Amino acid sequence: MAESESQIYHERQRLQFCLLHSLNNLFQEKDAFTRENLNSIAEKLVDDDPNKETWTPLSLLLKPHHNTLTGNYDVNVMITALEGKGKSVVWHDKRSGASSIDLNDADALMGIVLNVPVKRYGGLWKSRHWVVVRRINGVWYNLDSDLVVPQMFKDEDEVRGFLDQNLSLGGEVLLVNNNA
Repeated sequence: MAESESQIYHERQRLQFCLLHSLNNLFQEKDAFTRENLNSIAEKLVDDDPNKETWTPLSLLLKPHHNTLTGNYDVNVMITALEGKGKSVVWHDKRSGASSIDLNDADALMGIVLNVPVKRYGGLWKSRHWVVVRRINGVWYNLDSDLVVPQMFKDEDEVRGFLDQNLSLGGEVLLVNNNA
């Protein structure tokens, strides 16, 4: 493991808490976000929703913005959590491809969050997974919580290839910007 890799914070996947792990990997900090933080955001989003659905027995488990059993959170929770830390999130127009993303603007671009389709258990379980790509000390890394260790990209072309591949498979790309 290279010296710089040993200094990279990388949380591994537990249940479906990939958004929690992704956000902590993005911020390179163990408790940048906690389950309690994200649950609170999800609850507030429900409380603030003028079109609240009526209560059903399943409402205790399958809430509009997260699943209380598995920890799976939606994009609204992610955007609200990041805005709470002074970041802005921009959906990347997939028609433009990754070539239109300015990977060199380290002051503006904190990192990239992908939401990708996944199939598990021989295709029986279909869901989505949150993945973070971030530049650390001038090097881009894939900080996917499903990986054993972060994967270093050799250059920006490889980052763009990774992003384009995920876009072609139905992934969504969100740019996380530092607000100046």
